[in-house]
Amino acid sequence: MRLAGQYLENLGGERVAEDRVEGDGWAASLSAQKVPIGPTIELTEVTVTFEGDPSILDDLIDRFSQKAMRAGG
Repeated sequence: MRLAGQYLENLGGERVAEDRVEGDGWAASLSAQKVPIGPTIELTEVTVTFEGDPSILDDLIDRFSQKAMRAGG
């Protein structure tokens, strides 16, 4: 969740809470949960929920996705 928040901050957002980043015309809420991928291994799954002006979100989500994919997420 920490990295997703940093990516959003790098895209012009400001962290207003541990689980929320807000930018000009948009906001993103972050949540995390452990998910099993086998009998003994768990990964942390991070969910990012965007809200705001659709004309701003299209570009923002595309740029966020590029950052997240390069990081393996």
